[in-house]
Amino acid sequence: MRTLIVGAGATGGFFGGRLAQLGRDVTFLVRPARAEKLRRDGLEIISPLGNATIQPQLITADELRSKPQPFDLIILAVKAYALEQAIDDLAPAVGPETAILPILNGMRQLDMLDTRFGAEHVIGGTCRINSDVDADGRVLQLSKLGDVTFGERNRERTPRIERIHTELSGALFDIILSDDILAAMWHKWYVLASLNTICILPQGTVGEVVAVPHGLAFANAAIDECVAIATANGYAPPADLIAWDRKRITLPGSDLTSSMYRDMTKNAPVEADHIIGDLLARGEAHNVPAPLLRATYVQLKVYEAQRPRT
Repeated sequence: MRTLIVGAGATGGFFGGRLAQLGRDVTFLVRPARAEKLRRDGLEIISPLGNATIQPQLITADELRSKPQPFDLIILAVKAYALEQAIDDLAPAVGPETAILPILNGMRQLDMLDTRFGAEHVIGGTCRINSDVDADGRVLQLSKLGDVTFGERNRERTPRIERIHTELSGALFDIILSDDILAAMWHKWYVLASLNTICILPQGTVGEVVAVPHGLAFANAAIDECVAIATANGYAPPADLIAWDRKRITLPGSDLTSSMYRDMTKNAPVEADHIIGDLLARGEAHNVPAPLLRATYVQLKVYEAQRPRT
């Protein structure tokens, strides 16, 4: 399959790089400055599973617009605040048989892609990886965690999804073909939103939050709000899974934080609307009260408003 990876950062650079390392036909859609860097130094992956330097196939948005070409599979791996531009950039790569696999958090990307290209082109997906890009542009895999979960949104095992599963298998990350990808996406979303609320409102790690008076009750209330919204939208997490998640993200002494909280500490852009705002809106549509989630959203929007001045 001809695969286009949209983004060569911490997520797209890792998964796309590992596929290219395997010999798959992978092209990265990147911005001109990133393209110049990658052409000069290659795509470097630093990982506990083994380092690699790949000489990747690259294309910029201007090059793709000047010579449109359909790809079989497009893996969309950008931050939510870059999503709208990324959709415009990848449009010339969408042909009649193209499958688009977004591996962002949340659900709004599905609505946006459906509107632009039609739901028949869009499959569901999510990923887990602890990764970053360092000052030298190298992709750092910070632990052995790395997997992509995906599937048809109607739960069918289509020839298309089986072909994609074969294409993505064999690299140095796990591939999970889900029978209910929307449930998997909702599960990750509620956990991520809970963790963001726990860390962003008090401005601390999980361990720091649950160690103070009322901290544990606050954390559990944040989880309850997010579970209630998922349930109201038809994706109630199983009770045993909620218990496991609750234990993991309220663990005493834990140094766990959310990536959005870490972005705030670096004065970086955040995915406020995509992760928190959209979940809040889906709760409000079902009259689910979520005061802690709303307070988190307000704090994030104030942070966004202050960023240009800082």
